[in-house]
Amino acid sequence: MVWDPVTLLNLIFCIIIVILGYWAYRKKENVIAIYIAIAFGLFGISHLAILLGSPSSAVSLLVIRTLGYLVVIFALYKAAFGR
Repeated sequence: MVWDPVTLLNLIFCIIIVILGYWAYRKKENVIAIYIAIAFGLFGISHLAILLGSPSSAVSLLVIRTLGYLVVIFALYKAAFGR
């Protein structure tokens, strides 16, 4: 197990953002908030895999993070150009 304090802090922030994004979505029906929550959930999964010393390759972690970035880009597009 690799317990890097920075990665652990990033995981904690990802969990907080996921919870706040879901709460904002449920309270205000804000679709952008749920996209951000999904993206940071993906980032959190990659941080958790690193902390647990997952045998998965760096390529699969890169794919997970890339999916997260694509969701963030989509959320920003939806926020900028409407629904």
